[in-house]
Amino acid sequence: MQQAVELDDGIVFRELAADDGPALAAAYARNREHLAPWEPARTDAFFTAETHRRDVEATLERLDAGLAMPFVLTDGDDIIGRINLSDVVRGAFQNAHLGYWIDARYTGRGLATTAVGLAVHAARDAGLHRVQAGTLVHNAASQAVLARNGFERFGLAHRYLRIAGEWQDHMLFERLLDE
Repeated sequence: MQQAVELDDGIVFRELAADDGPALAAAYARNREHLAPWEPARTDAFFTAETHRRDVEATLERLDAGLAMPFVLTDGDDIIGRINLSDVVRGAFQNAHLGYWIDARYTGRGLATTAVGLAVHAARDAGLHRVQAGTLVHNAASQAVLARNGFERFGLAHRYLRIAGEWQDHMLFERLLDE
C-alpha cells in the first residue's frame, strides 16, 4: 500500500479508498463542465454516488490483482483530483497507462505536476519499466505536466479515443523508469 503524502496547504496524495465513492461523485459533479472537453461523454447516471461506489470497488479489485494503481488528491473531505495508473502489464512489457485530472478550483498550482511525479515514483517502486500517457493534441497544460515529469513524446495516435462525443487524435508520451 502506498503511503499518503501531505502536500502544501493540507492537500493529500493517497491511494483510492473503499469509501471514496460519494466524494468522487461529488468531485465529478462539481467539475462536470471543467472535465467535459477532456473526457468521454457522460450520462447523468455517471455522476451518482452509486456509480462511483461500484467504480471504486472494481478499481480496488484491479489494484489487488496488480492491474492498477489508483490515487486521489484530497483537501479535507473533498476529492480534488484523481490519478490512475491503469492497464498494468507485467512480463516483458512492465508498463502502465497514466491518466489524471485536477479540480477546476485547484488548477495552475502545480498539483497535477506533483501528483504525476508521485504516481511515477509509485510505478518505479512497483518495478515498472515504463509509463505512458496520451493527451488531446490541443491539451498544452497536460503536455506541460508530462514534460515537467520527464515524459517524452513518441507518437501521434489518430482518432485514438472518443472524447467529448468525438473520435480525437492524441499525442502519446512515455517515461522510462529504469534509466
